[in-house]
Amino acid sequence: MSERQTTPAAQAQRERERPWLMRTYAGHSTAEASNELYRRNLAKGQTGLSVAFDLPTQTGYDPDHVLARGEVGRVGVPVSHLGDMRRLFQDIPLEQMNTSMTINATAMWLLALYQVVAEEQGADITKLQGTTQNDIVKEYLSRGTHVFPPGPSLRLTTDMIAYTVSHIPKWNPINICSYHLQEAGATPVQEIAYAMSTAIAVLDAVRDSGQVPQERMGDVVARISFFVNAGVRFIEEMCKMRAFGRIWDRITRERYGIENPKQRRFRYGVQVNSLGLTEAQPENNVQRIVLEMLAVTLSKDARARAVQLPAWNEALGLPRPWDQQWSLRIQQVLAHESDLLEYEDIFEGSHVVEAKVAQLVEESLAEIQRIQEMGGAMAAVESGYLKSQLVSSHAERRARIESGQEKIVGVNVFETTEPNPLTADLDTAVQTVDPAVEARVVAALQTWRDTRYQPPFNHPRPCKALERLKEAAKGTDNLMEATLECARAGVTTGEWAGALREVFGEFRAPTGVSSAPVAVPAEEGSAMAGVRRKVELTARDLGVGKLRFLVGKPGLDGHSNGAEQIAVRARDAGFEVVYQGIRLTPEQIVDAALAEDVHAVGLSILSGSHAQLVPDVLERLRVAGATDIPVIAGGIIPNGDAERLRAAGVAAVFTPKDFDITGIIGRIVDEIRKANKLDPLEVPA
Repeated sequence: MSERQTTPAAQAQRERERPWLMRTYAGHSTAEASNELYRRNLAKGQTGLSVAFDLPTQTGYDPDHVLARGEVGRVGVPVSHLGDMRRLFQDIPLEQMNTSMTINATAMWLLALYQVVAEEQGADITKLQGTTQNDIVKEYLSRGTHVFPPGPSLRLTTDMIAYTVSHIPKWNPINICSYHLQEAGATPVQEIAYAMSTAIAVLDAVRDSGQVPQERMGDVVARISFFVNAGVRFIEEMCKMRAFGRIWDRITRERYGIENPKQRRFRYGVQVNSLGLTEAQPENNVQRIVLEMLAVTLSKDARARAVQLPAWNEALGLPRPWDQQWSLRIQQVLAHESDLLEYEDIFEGSHVVEAKVAQLVEESLAEIQRIQEMGGAMAAVESGYLKSQLVSSHAERRARIESGQEKIVGVNVFETTEPNPLTADLDTAVQTVDPAVEARVVAALQTWRDTRYQPPFNHPRPCKALERLKEAAKGTDNLMEATLECARAGVTTGEWAGALREVFGEFRAPTGVSSAPVAVPAEEGSAMAGVRRKVELTARDLGVGKLRFLVGKPGLDGHSNGAEQIAVRARDAGFEVVYQGIRLTPEQIVDAALAEDVHAVGLSILSGSHAQLVPDVLERLRVAGATDIPVIAGGIIPNGDAERLRAAGVAAVFTPKDFDITGIIGRIVDEIRKANKLDPLEVPA
């Protein structure tokens, strides 16, 4: 056969594209344990690192801070200072690595630590590749690890972008993140519009700062990346990615005058929808993960540049290394065994796809314009508009699930199941973090503080570096150089963030609860009408105008979606709801419960700190003589922990499998009656 007669299959094989970066979002307990996990994953064929940091690191607290209690090493790795970062990347050559760091409010600090470790390794920092998420807007809206007010937060982001363009040109200084917006209830249009509005706010700030000349704005745009969610609605999600690309091309060309099409390319990484994974029949999560991955890989013209997949058991707890390996193998089979990478875009010319993309583009541009008329993304955050829209969208989705209009296999349809061998022993089906880890990390931190000036590292005293940081923050200097000086001086995460807190202050984001519309009307004969009646009768029996319910978020867990939905539904059922947002100590929650004279306390925790924080609330209520206030807990709580919480005095425990929010509110009324020695009510639901 001549060269000209080569078969199409052989020709395609030669032109096979390189696969996307394959990552696993990982990190837990200690820097040493996470380093071991990273090296093991790289040996299995993972092609990039994705670092999960624990909540104290994300929110700028040292492990011995009161708010860090129960949170150290739970949802990621604690990095308190340069020594931790050294251990995290020991024997991993950073010059050859592509590292994604999921870090936002403290992104500048973690990038500084990363750079200094790379320098100590002898790396050329101009060759460093990776991403810092650094999108603070979605923290105000959905994930809750913000620290500073919007203005100073945007300044930190702007300074980082300006610094990296000049000093670390291959680094992506921001990963504008719509991932958590979808988990907070965003529709595809909202996800696109809010992410693009954030990008506009960031690019406007960089342009207007004067730190980057106009002729280099193309370099800035070329380093902006996005981090996107892919849900199970496969066609819609794939069209969403094509719409994202078209809108980004238009905005960067028209608003910022970027002529080079390579610089205008929409560059995104993806993690598929973790909070869409189910605790019920968790084996179904494998096919969900595969479908969601296909939405961002099948379409060549809108293919992700990096993909990280959750594990099948993430709704149950922390995945084990084997579970993470399974998710990595899903990617590898698609990339290396299938013929996906041998073809051009297989959706080009599809009338169905074109129509859906055009619709998403039109509706998203209209919403972007609406936000611009409000003054942009930051103004829309501060006014509460964006948050209230998300809470409303999420409430509508929850109502569709509860009514059965939106079907979730194994949850509200096809619920009968055979025994699951994967979860036969729930205690071994997930990885647990040793409770003693926190004490070891706190002790190591104290040792660092006591010895950081001594050999072998001989760091300079941190006082001058922190003073310089505060002076820079009070002025207009780029904060990155002062932050690097702090890193080299052995400053801790809490010291760096504390210095900036002194200058910038802190911020409590709007909750969106009070302005959310009614999602489930109390129509005659409905379950909601029955619960409203129980609330009214119980309030009458107790001799009060309204039952009062406090919804509390103890610790640093900022995933407030569930708490907000409980608060909205309790309000609609006739409760007076006390909800003060996220990041509260048990002491603050109990003080509020007593001051507001509430009839029940609901605690929402997804980070795994329930074992320490919930009993603390119970004990404080007991000491205050308020044992007649039932405490209800909700979150990702393993069965064994749920039993221990009930034994400690928790009235009821709800987990993600309990999707009937109206039913949960009814149970809370029952617990109020029981705590006050009232007879049970038989109200038809």
